[in-house]
Amino acid sequence: MAYEKGLDLVEVSPTAKPPVCRILDYGKYKYELSKKQKVARKRQHTVQLKEMRYRPKIEEHDYQFKTKHVKQFLLDGFKVKVFVEFRGREMAHTEFGKKILERLEQELAEVASVEQKAKLEGRSLTIILMPK
Repeated sequence: MAYEKGLDLVEVSPTAKPPVCRILDYGKYKYELSKKQKVARKRQHTVQLKEMRYRPKIEEHDYQFKTKHVKQFLLDGFKVKVFVEFRGREMAHTEFGKKILERLEQELAEVASVEQKAKLEGRSLTIILMPK
């Protein structure tokens, strides 16, 4: 029947009993399938992760400036990875970094929630914030 109509016989479900086949134009079918996949990729929303680096001995103005940028990233809908980077002897006093991150959490509580609590990864203390 497919040969008479100039179409293809396509096996849709080979595991069914009996196997299911359809008569259709296979080239057109593949084209429509690729179009659907392209539209699905276009509608897919990817979340970007912004990063902000702090230091344990940060000055007040620098802290305020960086925090303002973190807040703007969150208001724009981005997740933000904030990390305090330690060098040399600063590794002996990671509590300074914890204080900075706790202060940041409190100041940004109305616009952000914590996705990942503060944890030490190598020489940096990391936290991930997501917009509310």
